[in-house]
Amino acid sequence: MAQLRGEQLAAHLERPLGPLYVVYGDEPLLVIEAGDAIRTAARHQGYSEREVLVAGQGFNWTQLAMAGGNLSLFGDRKLIDLRIPTGKPGRDGGQALQEHCQRLSSDAMTLVTLPELTWQDEKASWFQTLAEAGTVLKLQAPNLGELPQWIAGRLQRQEQSAETEALRFIAERVEGNLLAAHQEIQKLGLLFPKGKLSLEQVREAVLNVARYDIDGLREALLQGDLARLTRTLDGLRQEGEAPPLVLWAVTEEVRALAALKEGLNAGRPADQLFKEQRIWGPRQALVKRALGRLDAPRLRAALAQTAHIDRCIKGLGGGDVWDEFLRLGLSLR
Repeated sequence: MAQLRGEQLAAHLERPLGPLYVVYGDEPLLVIEAGDAIRTAARHQGYSEREVLVAGQGFNWTQLAMAGGNLSLFGDRKLIDLRIPTGKPGRDGGQALQEHCQRLSSDAMTLVTLPELTWQDEKASWFQTLAEAGTVLKLQAPNLGELPQWIAGRLQRQEQSAETEALRFIAERVEGNLLAAHQEIQKLGLLFPKGKLSLEQVREAVLNVARYDIDGLREALLQGDLARLTRTLDGLRQEGEAPPLVLWAVTEEVRALAALKEGLNAGRPADQLFKEQRIWGPRQALVKRALGRLDAPRLRAALAQTAHIDRCIKGLGGGDVWDEFLRLGLSLR
């Protein structure tokens, strides 16, 4: 088994990729970013085809075998992007994963993305088979003592730095929440030029509350503009906007995109579909660009995420509602 640490990934991806990667951990932001990095490296190394499989409730695991066997006649290499949101493939899924590991080839690379796993899950035969066949990347959030240094590293990526007190100020405000820290760091990159930030600048930016609206949120979601989406969600949260209203707005967009994608995939005329969804004017151009970026499995997974957010709002599901909104935005980039 090849076990990678998060800080080793960038250097690893500069070398030829292996046939199988397993990414999981307790911090969704880190898991999403690592998956994005692997997908980018795969494209650069000639994996020009990509098939996304979301193994949710009722998933037919024969699709995995078909994806592995349905390779290009023209010699193009393929990335099989398998996501298991629950982290529990079940009996059929476990068997399918083990059989898939026996069929790995240089023409197809598989990326398996999972949430946080228990030690029992890590000892399961399906996971052990994956680990033995591929490269495993387990990602964990830095503890509170390490968080200021983590924030400093993220600031460095956008060519900024901050004094120690400012780093501690951000860390204390986000209370270990990496999604919130990511949000604040992006805000600093938008508000201030490259270079060193003072405590006063950081304090002003982090505590600043601007006016944002629901229409701006919908627009950012369609554009896949994560920076704007993050700022808008932060503003709505600070202003005390009702989460059910926010959920209604984003669900309307996701539901329309999913219906349009399914219709287009079925060969129906685009003009008729846009008319049915009552999408006119400038918004139509935004929706068309979003459809070019998103495939049907991602949109179905996003609809499932909106249902989860609804349960969170009603107190029937775990997780912070605003963090869940941001996770939804991350999935639709």
